[in-house]
Amino acid sequence: MKFLALLAALLLEQVRPLRRGNRLYQWYERWAAGLEERFDGGEYRHGLIAWLLAAGPLVLVTLALSHALHGAASGLGWAWSLAVLYLTMGFRRFSHYFTEILRAAGRDDLGAARDALGEWRGESAAEFGATEVARVAIEQALLASHRCVFGTVAWFIVLGPAGAVLYRASELLAAKWGAGAGGGEFARFATRCFFWLDWVPARLTALTFAVVGNFEDAVYCWRGQAVSWATRTQGVILAAGAGALGVRLGDPLRHAGGVQFRPELGTGNDPDAAAMESTVRLIWRSLVLWMFLVFIVSLAHALG
Repeated sequence: MKFLALLAALLLEQVRPLRRGNRLYQWYERWAAGLEERFDGGEYRHGLIAWLLAAGPLVLVTLALSHALHGAASGLGWAWSLAVLYLTMGFRRFSHYFTEILRAAGRDDLGAARDALGEWRGESAAEFGATEVARVAIEQALLASHRCVFGTVAWFIVLGPAGAVLYRASELLAAKWGAGAGGGEFARFATRCFFWLDWVPARLTALTFAVVGNFEDAVYCWRGQAVSWATRTQGVILAAGAGALGVRLGDPLRHAGGVQFRPELGTGNDPDAAAMESTVRLIWRSLVLWMFLVFIVSLAHALG
């Protein structure tokens, strides 16, 4: 059942992708912003209460509907799982940005590549050179594939539709409140909660990149370089992905008239358009491996 729901959701999104900035996500972001405005008194407990109000009802309603629909008819439960996955995954929600950047890089149109990357990140990339555009685009793709696909799938396998909603809501709240407050006591519960929810899925994603890519280099970079990244979970994914691809990520970036210093990740050469194409293949191979494993587990469960 879970395998069929995942497969159908992925196929549906290829045909009719749920774009970034859709009304449902806009509504939720406004709701989260409203809660932050009302509850942010600079204390940890305020953030905890706001998180419970922002994520709790969604998870409970999803869980209740899942039980009710599965109890009424298996087909209704399957349709509900499909709908939830379609709304929470979003493979195409990031891939079209990466495709635009790759196409621009292929025709040596640095300006178009910068514009597409800037729109994707929500901040200017006007000072980036061709190597920096490719490097940041690969980093964005690796992280987005985890947040929008693998992390959501992992929690869907564990808790069903409620798990997918919990992961997506937690990720959005951590990103919105953490960025808005620059950390702070109000955002601390949201960021820590997502950290722990993402701890195992992030390492599963990194392990997958290693298995379908260059395993030895991926594990070497994961063990030796991930700890140096500002956000440890992101460092695990990026270091393993860089090693699996055999490219260098991280490194300083020209930004806002200065230099943003970042540690080096990965091994090998600086990334280019060819490395970006390898990134696409790495993510697709990873997705195929996950779907195969989900199929095996679902089949074993069905056979008792």
